Amino acid sequence: MLVLVAPGQGAQTPGFLTEWLALPGAGERVAAWSDAIGLDLVHYGTKADADEIRDTAVAQPLLVAAGLLSASALGDVAPGAVAGHSVGEITAAAFAGVLDDTAALSLVRKRGLAMADAAAITETGMAALLGGDPEVTVAHLERLGLTPANINGAGQVVAAGTKEQLAALEADKPEGVRKVVALKVAGAFHTHHMGPAVDTLAKAAEALTPGDPKVTYVSNKDGRAVATGAEVLERLVGQVANPVRWDLCMETFKELGVTALLEVCPGGTLTGLAKRALPGVKTLALKTPADLDAARELIAEHA
Repeated sequence: MLVLVAPGQGAQTPGFLTEWLALPGAGERVAAWSDAIGLDLVHYGTKADADEIRDTAVAQPLLVAAGLLSASALGDVAPGAVAGHSVGEITAAAFAGVLDDTAALSLVRKRGLAMADAAAITETGMAALLGGDPEVTVAHLERLGLTPANINGAGQVVAAGTKEQLAALEADKPEGVRKVVALKVAGAFHTHHMGPAVDTLAKAAEALTPGDPKVTYVSNKDGRAVATGAEVLERLVGQVANPVRWDLCMETFKELGVTALLEVCPGGTLTGLAKRALPGVKTLALKTPADLDAARELIAEHA
């Protein structure tokens, strides 16, 4: 059984769309998406520098566009399940038929803008913790007033909160944590600091008519499979202010009997986690079109 997954913010790198846009029809498709959402995805995916594409309002639609474009280059894919990490959940919703491509990009454009606005209210940030036991780490973070914003499995936890709280964490690490690494993001995503973005997204979602998932859709909220498009959309809205439980998503992959995991462009992060947390599951990351043949072989064997 194959699970098709989409990465979240931070996976983007300068110029990562360049080779994908050389595929037949790809440039025209992305240009049309750019016109639809009022953002030059071609420019940001090929010529923009790291600082430009770190901007939340740019990074999020760029990642969804990359995921949709790379998946379409595979041809017909019949995964047993789909999932995405954080903003990748919107990509996964399109894979599952809950949203069409234009609706997904419109929603993620509003999501990125709303989260950027929410991040500007208070000076906040995120930091990855290296080493330690996740249960001990989570309890320690909560004592400091921080949120375990990403519990990614394979021992990886990301903390989020105010700059003062993150400074306190640096001075008072959880037992077993070797290092606290500040992440280059605009704010404390997946925490209560994103509350204003939830309100904005809820209004945007009212204009959408979601379809029910055509394949198993696994949610970041609790790792559960979600059966209706209405619930998928509701969870996409609320998830910007709630922790990402990728660890629980991977537990569900095990329960479903997943034998292979394919990560769309810009792949690498989720396959890395799967290699540590899902032993025996074959993994492949779509980084450039050179990976397409290997991906098709994986699909033929496991889909």
